[in-house]
Amino acid sequence: MEKIKLSITNDNSVARILLDDGKGNVLDALMIEELQNVLDSFKYKNELKLIVFEGAGKHFSFGASVDEHKKEFAGAMLRGFHQLFYSIRDLGIPSLAKISGQCLGGGMELAIMCNFLFADTTVKMGQPEIILGVFPPPASLILPEKIGYAKAEELLITGKTITADEAKSLGLINEVFTDKDALNAGVDEWIEKNILPKSASSLRYAVKAARVRFNHVITNFLPQLESIYVKQLMETHDANEGINSFLEKRKPVWENK
Repeated sequence: MEKIKLSITNDNSVARILLDDGKGNVLDALMIEELQNVLDSFKYKNELKLIVFEGAGKHFSFGASVDEHKKEFAGAMLRGFHQLFYSIRDLGIPSLAKISGQCLGGGMELAIMCNFLFADTTVKMGQPEIILGVFPPPASLILPEKIGYAKAEELLITGKTITADEAKSLGLINEVFTDKDALNAGVDEWIEKNILPKSASSLRYAVKAARVRFNHVITNFLPQLESIYVKQLMETHDANEGINSFLEKRKPVWENK
């Protein structure tokens, strides 16, 4: 594996996935494929009680690759990315995101798909897709489920970035720690107390029960949003202009169509 590192700890009960591309941990096609392979392998690990996602270095993830959002790649990119969400849904294994630094776009979507989010004070979270003239399908479904429509719409429609404390006040983050060392120690203590004493089998039923509505929303509406994105949005001038202007490091010229 080139872009992620996997370690299984705590007597084979905790799978720790480190996003590590040497820079911003961008969720490009290769990283998505590696994540998918790892999630697929978890189907046969009955003793797993928790999956932990974290980013190497200062940041969790800058998000998906903007280059792969271009019209000719968008369909394949979204298909592969969305499969990760279906896999996390189907596994039912509790999941936790341990986040530092920037946690944006597709990176934030992966984090908020988790049952638990822990952060340090360096965190900046946001769904800036609208600034590029596009929208984030998973976040458009997950955020309303987790924090309610009013707050979700503010994040989705403005593309604004929020701090860890703001995310905690919205109910998006469980706990904020002062720095990465405190985050690591705090999460390990939390796992020891809240996850390890429990049955791996029963935890999966608890996740599926707690998420019965959430999973219904993902299952029924994510394919619909993917279709709108690929077949309608990417046929507009402005969606393509937004992506291209970002890649060309210039200001977008909107035609409002």
